[in-house]
Amino acid sequence: MSFQGSQVRVGADIGGTFTDVVLECGDAVASIKVLTNYAEPERAIIDGIGKVCESSGVPASAIDIVIHGTTLATNALIERRGAKTAFVTTRGFRDVIEMRNEGRFEQYDLNLVLPPPLVSREHRYPVSGRLAASGRELVPLDESELAALGRTIRERGYESVAIGFIHAYVNADHERRAREIILAEAPGVAVSVSAEVSPQVREFERFNTVCANAFVKPLMSSYLGRLVTELKNAGADCPVFMIHSGGGLISIDSAIEFPVRLLESGPAGGAIFAADIAARHGLGRVLSYDMGGTTAKICLIEDQQPRTARTFEVARTWRFKKGSGMPISIPVIEMVEIGAGGGSLGWVDEMRQIRVGPESAGSEPGPACYDRGGERPAVTDADLVLGRLDPDDFAGGAIPLSTGKAKEALAKSIGEPLDLDTSTAAVGICEVVDENMSNAARAHAVESGRELADFTMIAFGGAAPLHAVRLCEKLDMDAVLIPPGAGVGSAIGFLRAPFAYEAVHGAYLRLSEFDARWTNELLARLSEEAARFAAAGVSRDAMEFSARAYMRYQGQGWEIVVDLPMQEYTAADDAMIRERFESEYTRLFGRPLEGLDIEVINWSVQASSPRATVERAGAVRDGAATEPVGQREIYDARLGRFVTAGIYRREDLAPGARLEGPALVTERETTTVITDGYRLQMQADGCLLVERKPGNNH
Repeated sequence: MSFQGSQVRVGADIGGTFTDVVLECGDAVASIKVLTNYAEPERAIIDGIGKVCESSGVPASAIDIVIHGTTLATNALIERRGAKTAFVTTRGFRDVIEMRNEGRFEQYDLNLVLPPPLVSREHRYPVSGRLAASGRELVPLDESELAALGRTIRERGYESVAIGFIHAYVNADHERRAREIILAEAPGVAVSVSAEVSPQVREFERFNTVCANAFVKPLMSSYLGRLVTELKNAGADCPVFMIHSGGGLISIDSAIEFPVRLLESGPAGGAIFAADIAARHGLGRVLSYDMGGTTAKICLIEDQQPRTARTFEVARTWRFKKGSGMPISIPVIEMVEIGAGGGSLGWVDEMRQIRVGPESAGSEPGPACYDRGGERPAVTDADLVLGRLDPDDFAGGAIPLSTGKAKEALAKSIGEPLDLDTSTAAVGICEVVDENMSNAARAHAVESGRELADFTMIAFGGAAPLHAVRLCEKLDMDAVLIPPGAGVGSAIGFLRAPFAYEAVHGAYLRLSEFDARWTNELLARLSEEAARFAAAGVSRDAMEFSARAYMRYQGQGWEIVVDLPMQEYTAADDAMIRERFESEYTRLFGRPLEGLDIEVINWSVQASSPRATVERAGAVRDGAATEPVGQREIYDARLGRFVTAGIYRREDLAPGARLEGPALVTERETTTVITDGYRLQMQADGCLLVERKPGNNH
């Protein structure tokens, strides 16, 4: 690979099992997967960069930019493995994060157990001081009480402090003064204030978000500091940027200050990758399916844009239901994420039913077939026993797999308790994990009012191509695209992401009392905030700005998102805003409501670098049938038996080449399984298009 005259860019994605590194130089791309190092996650990135530089002939000193995404913050929240955190709040509101809201995710369950708050009650400290909903001070902040609390925080060894006062999104003076006082008494502590982390209405979501930010802040600050140092020591003395949950790039300093913005950074890269592929193929409706070693992520992409939201939930605890997780109030690419990856462990519950996940074997010790000490069966073990993986060519031969260890684990944990042979136990694990993913996809589609049969799947991640066609069978979908580099798709997505930041602010306005001057001042302030964070990678003159309002009819309990033009507003523009709201409301719910005023609850402005023009993939002519390089017995779940599948190398398939299932298409980072009811054609851009055979009804 020649790097002279071309920018060298590296994308690095830390997952629960593998760390993916992609090096891009002009049109050339090289990639590597290495096992994630839990004790020192940055070491896996350094090792991966070293290996990919060696294989491509590019020295580390030639790297111009590193773009990084990680699930470390998300995993820390899920596992409750973060800093010792104190929560400082307004007197009388100490228990908001435990009381949550009136929603019940399972209405008729009398024994409903809500997820515990991130900061338990003994670590929550109320202080005197009160603001009105307008932002006017009702009770002055008790500074002597705060000073005493600062000393308590220091003496009790807290590493981080979250500050969340009632109505602080309107007036942040009390929160910022509280930060000054606490830092004066406990100068080494990390402090997060809700008015900066998530200045939005709804106290439960805002308080929970600032607690989450504080909980992971010391962990992420330490990790990112070590990463920058290690990259310099390895010779890559270049800017490092992070991809945030909304799909844009921000600086390391911004990521350290607001690590909660990184919670969905890895999955966001995957959604951007899928959106780029959708644009190249002109697909209007796409289901992005990203299955790695620890989790599976599903996202709806329409008109080549991932669906977005201003809130999401981490770690839903009950059948993917909204309300059963930890709410985080930040801009995010909307998706559903479940504990279903190649490393997810299979087990038998008290009802003698096979369950899979959410616990994962991760990279240490990994699935039993890795022969690194794992004794419980994972999805990868089941895939190996069912013939979907080559034990001698996994990860390009870098990780030899032990079929014997996989069978032992399956027999011990699944086969013996249920009196099943090893193959049936493996089928059970794969069918359960595939059903879990299809149920999650259906639930996500229903919440969005969509019918998945109209969508095309784009599958990527190390494990997704192994399971994508079976998922299509379960969801009654006709086609799936497997892009080039599918095994490291999220890391490639990082390299397609723009420099972008979305500033969100809670500010109430009734359209019947529309104030153009107030609106212009608010949007200008949000534009400045968004531009300040996006400016790490793009000049202000080159930025593109877009605005949104979160609106509802007066008296409703939730809002819909309405795109607004970035312009100088006048008093007559209330009619235009109303028309945009009613048009979107009609699209979602069928008709507008008469005689009701309209409210704006939250506003947002995004600043971003110009999006690159995507070149459409060319059409291909039908090519001749391709001859396999070998054969292997694989299990076809729809037929309920083992069948003989031809084995093909992806690099041997020319554009237009066709092959019929059952078949396996192998590459370094993954394997694509084509069942008996599907066929494949290589596309002009290197994507594998797998389509249902005519007359094959699931």
